[in-house]
Amino acid sequence: MLKIQLVATLTVAVAAIFISGLNASISAVLGGASVILGALAATVIAKRSAGSEDSTAILVNLLKAEAVKILVIIILLVIIFNVYKQLVPFALIAGLAAAALFSGAALSKLKF
Repeated sequence: MLKIQLVATLTVAVAAIFISGLNASISAVLGGASVILGALAATVIAKRSAGSEDSTAILVNLLKAEAVKILVIIILLVIIFNVYKQLVPFALIAGLAAAALFSGAALSKLKF
């Protein structure tokens, strides 16, 4: 599913470069990358319960994974807003949304 998130982000970035230029395309990639990196971090946390049959432990790990994903996304977005001065907010949000649509699906495909 992470590959699909990457394809969705790159699709938005290509559209953004034709509609608004290079800065919009970079903004879209940064928005999508924040979600993809958050999902990768969440996957590491969620896989800790692999092999466990305790439903409580699995649920707690999934909730931790979701919290880590959100925290990583927020931290990366704060960094992006502070560092990238030519940011195009609409393109960033479009890239973030494209990747986020597949974020939940990426976690749901984990095999425990």
